[in-house]
Amino acid sequence: MSKRDYYEVLGVDRNASDSDLKRAYRRMAHEYHPDKHKGEKEVEERFKEINEAYGVLKDPGKRAQYDRFGFMGGPGMGDSASGFDFQDIFGDIFGDFFGGGGRTSRAQRGADLAYELEVTFEEAAFGTEKEINIPRMTVCETCGGNGAQRGTSPTSCSTCGGRGQVRFQQGLFSVSRPCSACRGAGTIIKDPCSDCRGEGRKRVHHVVKVKVPPGVETGMRLRLTGEGESGVYGAPPGDLYVVIGAKPHPIFQRQNDDILCEVPISFTQAALGTELEVPTLEGKKSLKIPAGTQSGAIFRMKGRGVASVHTGRRGDQNVMVKVETPTKLSAEQRELFEEFARISGDEVTPLRKSFFDKVKEVFE
Repeated sequence: MSKRDYYEVLGVDRNASDSDLKRAYRRMAHEYHPDKHKGEKEVEERFKEINEAYGVLKDPGKRAQYDRFGFMGGPGMGDSASGFDFQDIFGDIFGDFFGGGGRTSRAQRGADLAYELEVTFEEAAFGTEKEINIPRMTVCETCGGNGAQRGTSPTSCSTCGGRGQVRFQQGLFSVSRPCSACRGAGTIIKDPCSDCRGEGRKRVHHVVKVKVPPGVETGMRLRLTGEGESGVYGAPPGDLYVVIGAKPHPIFQRQNDDILCEVPISFTQAALGTELEVPTLEGKKSLKIPAGTQSGAIFRMKGRGVASVHTGRRGDQNVMVKVETPTKLSAEQRELFEEFARISGDEVTPLRKSFFDKVKEVFE
């Protein structure tokens, strides 16, 4: 069976760039991978053909030989063409699934940090600005983050030639692994920085200003991009997540963007009506209580609640009145209440009369 042209196999033209070749290879390798077509011999052969084509065309020297001489390109052409390149298969295909890559490196994104910030009820309602002290790993100022003593620089690893990996031939397979001399970094620090001991980072206490928006609630997280730990060897820093904890209030209860306040009133205030000074988030405000108010009645004070963290619009304050029954009566007070009960009858207690009328209908 005659071989097909390598460019035809990958579906690219002869002027395709390295990135074009790699994209075509990844797409076709995913499509024809044997794990997706178990037992299909034709697909397995197609997969081998794809790897053979890419094994030649990705190498500039072998590609030049192939372009000039075709399949008789000379010594070394058949080494990669006759087998699989584990680096490309596992680095390109499986790396897509598991987040891996072809080349290992010391460079690593900084870790994200979390900080629990406690605020008062009022600070959560109106917003505030806080300064917090964060212990974190940051770039060493002495060496600038490269880990080498001041006045020196990391040198290219002679074992891997600065690539971070070494490749060796094992039978038909070409296998790559991280360089043991530089641990995959491609460079070696001969004279480590005395401050960070070659790590490129050191732990310091860093002051961060946190703007807490109005309307936050317990459990909400504020993300401060780039305020986490510094990355390793030039990698980007992590983020800082500030977790809000709002203290409870002795008077107010929060209900989404509304707040509830329970206010006790006397029996006579409820019966005759009154005007109260009730607490709000902005000080005491006047509230009229009409005559005949029942315990548990709720009066709304519009726009006196908490600002929405999303829209900025304020909720309402709900005032629930609790009619307080006197517990200790003087002789004169008791006499007056007894006289009040005698002359009242049912006319002044319509709820009580209605309730017992219903009871009578059910049980008689």
